[in-house]
Order: sequence, then structure tokens, then C-alpha cells
Amino acid sequence: MTPSRPLRAVVVDDERLARDEMRTLLAAHDVAVVGEAASADAADALLAGLDALPDVLFLDVQMPGRTGFDLLATLDPAPDVVFVTAYDAHALDAFRVSALDYLLKPVEPARLAEALARVAERAAARDAHEAQAEPAGERLGAHDRVFVRDGPRLHLVRLGDVRLFASEGNYTRLHFDGPDGRPAQPLVPRSLSALEDRLRPDLVARASRAQMIGLTHVVGVEELPGGGLRARLTDGTEVDFSRRRAQALRDRLTL
Repeated sequence: MTPSRPLRAVVVDDERLARDEMRTLLAAHDVAVVGEAASADAADALLAGLDALPDVLFLDVQMPGRTGFDLLATLDPAPDVVFVTAYDAHALDAFRVSALDYLLKPVEPARLAEALARVAERAAARDAHEAQAEPAGERLGAHDRVFVRDGPRLHLVRLGDVRLFASEGNYTRLHFDGPDGRPAQPLVPRSLSALEDRLRPDLVARASRAQMIGLTHVVGVEELPGGGLRARLTDGTEVDFSRRRAQALRDRLTL
């Protein structure tokens, strides 16, 4: 399975010659290099400024300042990552952070082709999922009600009353006040991403891989160092938005 479009890539390496070599190697494939950076900080700013995440990030490990692992830890959401380094000592750590592949310098064209095949397969799967997603008009909104089981109890929940959706593996915990005014936190058998696909964009905002908030429950927003935001909800809960997520929230809450 391959996407019907060029793959979009970003190259991050502190050595200009290494970046140039990667561009040359990628030119032999259906890959558009949409940006390059010489440090983790520069890559962070580059990714935040792109209209959409690239399909793959070719990432060096050892760079001045923050390492490639440090950069990956701050990205939310993160593209697929292929580490490109002169050392094999970091391979185990790379796969622990779910890197798609690990290439040693000098990069062998055959190994790059293998990595790109994995990237293309995952990009095609994402494209197919987006194509099959329900139109926004058919998604559930604030006034829609759904049944949610909580042990022996069954809640009829108005979706606009849910202030926080918190991921717990393949399940999501909903936070809202029950009819008696007491906080309720039932667990539903849907992933956070699956729920996000079912809800209207004007109802919720994704804060991170693990949390999504109900927009009508935001009572305050605080700027964080590095460009992030902290949203305070009606029950006092504070939820941090990464820089990329924060910009999307600013756009939605600004006149």
C-alpha cells in the first residue's frame, strides 16, 4: 500500500553535508523535503510552522544542545521518525520510543528504500482512514446525548457536559457531573483518537496524546514558557497544551 502523493519529509542534522546527502538520496524516491534544520530547537520551530505534519522526520541523535531524543519527547503530535546517526549505540533507545527505523551513516540506498517503504505504508493507511472519516456535519455535537455504562449504572450523558476526555490505553475516561451534581468518571471502550473522530471540532480541543477538553468548560488560559498553554476548566482542573496544540487552541479562541 502506497499513498497517491509524494511523501513529505523533514531532515534534521547538525551537519550540512549530511543534510545535503540525505536530500540527494531522497531525490531518487517520491519524497518532497519540506524543510530541514540543524538543531532540535530549529526543528521544533520548523515543525510548529508547517501547515501539516510531515510523513517522516529523518532525525540525527547527537546535535549541539538538545539531542534527537530530547526533540522527540517534546513533539505532540509527532510524525513517524527514522533516526539517522553514525553510531549504533542508540538503536535500542530508538525503538523504545517507537522509531520507525534506524539508519547508520553513511546511509545505504537499499536501507533507505526499506525505511521509506514502511513510511509509505503508514502514510497510505492514514490517508485511507481520513478519507473514510465521517463528514463533520454527521459528527456528534454538544447537545447530543449518549449512553455510558459505569459499572452497574448507566449514564445518559449530554456531550457538551463532558469537560475532560482522558486516554487510558484503548479506553477513554470521561469527566462530567452526574444528575446529582457529583463528579462522574466512567471509562468507555473507545480510544481518545476514535472519540475525537466522532465529535464535532467545535466541541473539543486535543491537548496532548492523553487528554482532550470540552471547549465550553474553559474558564481561563495561561501562557507557558516555550509557547505552550495551560487551560483551566470549570472544576479547577488544569490541562497543558503543547506548543503545536496551543497554536490551534489560540486560533479557535481568538476573535
